[in-house]
Amino acid sequence: MTGSEEPPQFRLAYVPGVTPSKWVRIWNERLPDIPLTLLQLPAPEARDALRDGAADAGLVRLPVDRTVFSAIPLYEETTVVVVPKDHVVAAVDEVTREDLADEIVLHPLDDVLDWDRLPGRPALERPATTEDAVELVAAGIGVLIVPQSLARLHHRKDLTYRPVTDAPVSAVALSWREDATTDMVEDFIGIVRGRTVNSTRGRSTDRTAGTQAQPKKQARGASGTGGNGGNGGRRKPPAGKKPQGAKRGKPKRRS
Repeated sequence: MTGSEEPPQFRLAYVPGVTPSKWVRIWNERLPDIPLTLLQLPAPEARDALRDGAADAGLVRLPVDRTVFSAIPLYEETTVVVVPKDHVVAAVDEVTREDLADEIVLHPLDDVLDWDRLPGRPALERPATTEDAVELVAAGIGVLIVPQSLARLHHRKDLTYRPVTDAPVSAVALSWREDATTDMVEDFIGIVRGRTVNSTRGRSTDRTAGTQAQPKKQARGASGTGGNGGNGGRRKPPAGKKPQGAKRGKPKRRS
């Protein structure tokens, strides 16, 4: 390595409400010599960071521009309405958009939900951010519909939330620039998909030394195959024993 070369690092952008701690912990266990830097950014800035190369991958909200980015959908969030604890909605388990028809529904400029039509009555002005909208809910000015993770992120003791069963949902995905699918991006994909260290793409590497551990190939039919890590392989049962779930013969008919 020359003095002008920077040491390897992996830069992961993530949007508010997403919690990457589990995947970061696994990365640090598998690749301790490659620091993982977290960049918490608003949704538009996270996409810009991926596009400009300021981040190697990102945990973002869909949709993304598929002509530029690759994306692996991870999960969809429950959509909830945030209300004061003494609000009538707090007395029920869930609501529909029609239940909110008479409410002032705040619509922040950083809203991440794809509405065809916002329920309720609009406020006179749109709050700049979701955090500002939460403050307005606490002041009794209206209610707010957001993904559940954002309701938790901006939690207040005087507010609560309930699911909105027919509202749009927000999907979270791992995304990266399609023309920048590096080995480190592949490593993080493997972690997010639950692959083990020895699976095909779940590599455990020492890139600071320029080496890469390759998975061992084994001849088809060789003994000792298996291990169920990441690829759905099954271990062979011990000789003389039936595997679990094996079909049994029909019982003999009693005379």
